[in-house]
Amino acid sequence: MASVTVNGGEVVYEMLGDTGDLVVLTPGGRFGMDIPGLRPLAEAIVAGGYRVLLWDRPNCGASDVQFYGQSESHMRAETLNSLLGALGEGPCILAGGSGGARDSMLTTMLYPERVTKLALWNIVGGIYGTFNLGAYYVLPSLQAVRGGGTAALPKLREWRERVAVNPRNEQRLRELDRDEFIKLSLRWLNAYVSKPGQTIAGVDDEMFDRITVPTLIIRGGAGDLDHPKRTSLEVSCLIANSTVIEPPWPEDAWERAMEDQVAGRVDHYNMFDTWVLAAPPILEFLDRP
Repeated sequence: MASVTVNGGEVVYEMLGDTGDLVVLTPGGRFGMDIPGLRPLAEAIVAGGYRVLLWDRPNCGASDVQFYGQSESHMRAETLNSLLGALGEGPCILAGGSGGARDSMLTTMLYPERVTKLALWNIVGGIYGTFNLGAYYVLPSLQAVRGGGTAALPKLREWRERVAVNPRNEQRLRELDRDEFIKLSLRWLNAYVSKPGQTIAGVDDEMFDRITVPTLIIRGGAGDLDHPKRTSLEVSCLIANSTVIEPPWPEDAWERAMEDQVAGRVDHYNMFDTWVLAAPPILEFLDRP
């Protein structure tokens, strides 16, 4: 793995493969490139004749924690644009699932010159999906800082994990300004509040006009409250040059994986285990002229 400094923070990345067009592969949540299920998909894409860039977004994996921007996805889009520039990479393919799908869409909207094709799956949407994101990724830290200042952040499990793999992060968290962090957290939280005219969190629908590249959308599963079937279909209506396909995994894959996780039937985070099944349709899409 290597790293590049972007906006005052180190971003860790890994390049797989030696030849072919570059595919930037982005997972969901605040998970890093080592999340189970991601590398098998990356290796399958490399075997199909492409290079793959895996990266730890700010606040994920071994990269430095950072807090700026209109939303966390806006920060990630800006970071990816700078990372690609630092690596000297030209226009490339963006592929991502869950939060990685949102990050990939927003990067394409803000930096369309960077992107040649787009592949998306597990797109988060709906009232449950967006409220859940705000409750999980913003409220715990916001509440901790209101009560104990930024010194309370390294005590939270999520940030303890970031410190464990990157000790610099403890000082970076403690040095944050309390009032500025609260202001930013409220802004990031607002991005997750469902609003008319925002099919995906924190992004006005009119921004989709900026996505003109060929786009593959793997439809959300029926009954998936986190990544609704409806949201993926609505996104397909907003992206003019898009194709929707049926999911290559079971219709209820997300729900069954969640049940296994809660019941302790697995010994690892298993929510992305089925993603490797997307390799054949993704490669078929990428190979099209």
